[in-house]
Amino acid sequence: MTGAGSPHSPLSSRLRALRPAAFGADPSGERWERIRRSPNFLDGVFQNPVGARTRPSGGSMVEFAKIYFRKEARAHRSPVGLVPLHATTLADIAKPPASGLRLTWMGHSSVLAEIDGRRVLFDPVWGERCSPFPFAGPKRLHPVPVPLAALGPVDVVVISHDHYDHLDLPTIRALASTDTVFAVPLGVGAHLERWGVPADRLRELDWNESTEVAGLRLTATPARHFCGRGIRNKQHTLWASWAVAGSEHRIYHSGDTGYFPGFKDIGAEHGPFDATMIQIGAYSEYWPDIHMTPAEGIRAHLDLQGGQPSGAMLPIHWGTFNLAPHPWAEPGEGTVAAAAAEGARIALPQPGEPFEPTAEGIPSEPWWRAVATAPAAGWSPTAGTGSPEVAPSA
Repeated sequence: MTGAGSPHSPLSSRLRALRPAAFGADPSGERWERIRRSPNFLDGVFQNPVGARTRPSGGSMVEFAKIYFRKEARAHRSPVGLVPLHATTLADIAKPPASGLRLTWMGHSSVLAEIDGRRVLFDPVWGERCSPFPFAGPKRLHPVPVPLAALGPVDVVVISHDHYDHLDLPTIRALASTDTVFAVPLGVGAHLERWGVPADRLRELDWNESTEVAGLRLTATPARHFCGRGIRNKQHTLWASWAVAGSEHRIYHSGDTGYFPGFKDIGAEHGPFDATMIQIGAYSEYWPDIHMTPAEGIRAHLDLQGGQPSGAMLPIHWGTFNLAPHPWAEPGEGTVAAAAAEGARIALPQPGEPFEPTAEGIPSEPWWRAVATAPAAGWSPTAGTGSPEVAPSA
């Protein structure tokens, strides 16, 4: 494969040299050969475990634009006041978790997980916008709870895929100057190397491959999504969810994904989990296959737990950026309702609020209601946040 469309052609090489740094880099060399050998790479692109429509097209795109830019709808897609942030994050995480497991949601999909004496940072996005440009694109609806430099040492940074709201250039460049290891899906390492991450600190995995970092076992597990950062998205980088197992605990981060039956297989192989971090925001009827609704998120959590409402579920991928036509608070409200219907235990922390998923009490107040427009039907009854049913550990 050495024609004009190949990553190795002279024309492609010249174009790569001109592209903005935020676009990252195309896989090449041995990385490209690994991609071509992947069982998940077919007909020149990575494939989903089941089919997925990734974006509106044709007439549906026009309909989506009408809804998205309607003035009255835009007013509901942002908080009506300042989003509350936990005030003592750094002091709280300075003390080790009593249970050995603690999660701190930093907003959107960024989570600091302290597990069995190690620290894992999932999808860290500390930038002001999830965009290749500093002057345009979705802007934060709340500040990051703590400065990245104040967070302290991290053993491993885990990236789910290369979209801008999960892989942030300024954040990665800041972390590149530390000693942390990066665990990423196959192909994503090309971006990180361009941004200054040494190759020997990369662990680049295909689905169902694992790596050991600081006594933790990290496994890239399937997800139903897509990839891309540039103008032409060639689907040459993989997307993944992640299972992480320590000496005593197991956790799961969904990344971005539509619902698919594979959650049951992931749970059977790597679970059940003490905690799951599940995407429940930025969904739409115009892209139903690549993001989950709150009800689907709860269903995925139960699948991962072998059908049982065990462990705690942390809703992620909402509240921080305006990425879909639904109201700002709808993902939180929908998760509360879906959890109550299924008897699932959910955590509802403010951004920056640490909690221990296996502890007797976890954050359970729907904090967003103080700064959100109330839905016409009223707020959902709060349920599903009671005492833990601890999942068996590794």
